[in-house]
Amino acid sequence: MKKCDIGGQAVLEGVMMRAPSRLAIAVRRYDGEIVVHSQRLSSLKDKHPIFKLPVIRGVITFAETLMVGTKSLMASAEMYGDPTAAREYRPSKVEKFVADKTGKKVEDVMTWFALLLAVGLAIVLFTVVPAVLTGLLRERMANRLMLGLIEGIVRLAIFIGYIVLMTRIKDIQRVFQYHGAEHKVIHCYEHGEELSVENARKYSTLHPRCGTAFLLVVMVVSIVAFSALGWNNVILRILIKLLLLPLVAGVSYEIIKWAGKTSWPGVKFIMFPGLMLQKLTTREPDDAQLEVAIRAFAQAAALSVKGAGDAAEGNGGIKEGTKDFRVP
Repeated sequence: MKKCDIGGQAVLEGVMMRAPSRLAIAVRRYDGEIVVHSQRLSSLKDKHPIFKLPVIRGVITFAETLMVGTKSLMASAEMYGDPTAAREYRPSKVEKFVADKTGKKVEDVMTWFALLLAVGLAIVLFTVVPAVLTGLLRERMANRLMLGLIEGIVRLAIFIGYIVLMTRIKDIQRVFQYHGAEHKVIHCYEHGEELSVENARKYSTLHPRCGTAFLLVVMVVSIVAFSALGWNNVILRILIKLLLLPLVAGVSYEIIKWAGKTSWPGVKFIMFPGLMLQKLTTREPDDAQLEVAIRAFAQAAALSVKGAGDAAEGNGGIKEGTKDFRVP
């Protein structure tokens, strides 16, 4: 199989594909046209050798992925082009005020607000709530390892329940279809086949390098990492866990990276739960969605795709974008 260092993310009616130094977002507009915006990427890992060290590089990658992913979602909403939908993404008075006082672009302020809201919700759901609920048992159960395991099970149950609820939303189901299209196209490239709808269609919507699998690994690593923490003060436990979260993300990144490179047979057993979880976050895409994913991949990898014009040069109906997606 070909080595592939390109990963992706489903966005509004499209796909974002990210190569080490280039990002591309392909969206099918409300009028049916496919538009692609691309941007050169820079990373902190390229600025100093220390940021390339194991674990540290995982922390940097995790932070940058959050930022780029949020920007890509907001960009896709604009690229979709529906005037009615666009009204929903207008900046609030608070965002305009912050942009005016800080001298930042309103779009950048909106990105930070959206990112902070998402991170805050994740902290509450997957850190605060499990700790508080499990803390209610600490007077009846003195074994901290058992309490840590129960907390992890509660966190996992909330995570899966959250995803199941998302699957009931019609618009999210289309996002999950684009998620499946992203995986199929990457599989197609890794198997050395020409990027086409026909070739991509036959591959699985499940992929071991998926972010869903990464989140599951984070949860498992966190159970082990936090098992030694005490339960005398639940608030202090939550604060320590938040401080250790970057380390957990960094270790989880190394596990995923190792799993993607090793030929050890046991890795399939380790990654199997993550693959099964993707059955909730992916759906079979249609041919039109596969076409969008192929356009995004081709632009990110600077490849030409048969039947789609010269993607590397932005021809064949592909529009080169000028948006700034650079990571600070």
